[in-house]
Parts: sequence; C-alpha cells; structure tokens
Amino acid sequence: MIKLTYILSILAVGLIIFNLFKVDWSNPFNGDSMVAVISILASACCILLMGILRLSIRVKKLAE
Repeated sequence: MIKLTYILSILAVGLIIFNLFKVDWSNPFNGDSMVAVISILASACCILLMGILRLSIRVKKLAE
C-alpha cells in the first residue's frame, strides 16, 4: 500500500509539472489555462491525501 501511495504521488508531481507548462501566466483564469490551474490544484490535493494516508498507516503500525 505504501508503494502505491508513492507511485500516485510521483504521478501527481508529474501532472503538476506538465500543467505548469500549459498555464498562460499572463491570463491564467481563461480557457485552457483555467483547466491547467484546476489540474494543478487537484494534483496538489492528491499529494496531500497520499501523505496523510502514509502517516495513518505508520500510526496504525505503531498502535499494533
């Protein structure tokens, strides 16, 4: 399970990097740039959630 969370986190980082190049920084809230900004935020949330999951798994192992 831990390996899966690391793989998903790496994929999310890749999506963030990819979408950073798609954003039109002069006008980031129009057209395709808005989709890229939303995708960056969603990927950041995925990284945060995977970190929380890894932490909860560690706590569960310590409690056993």
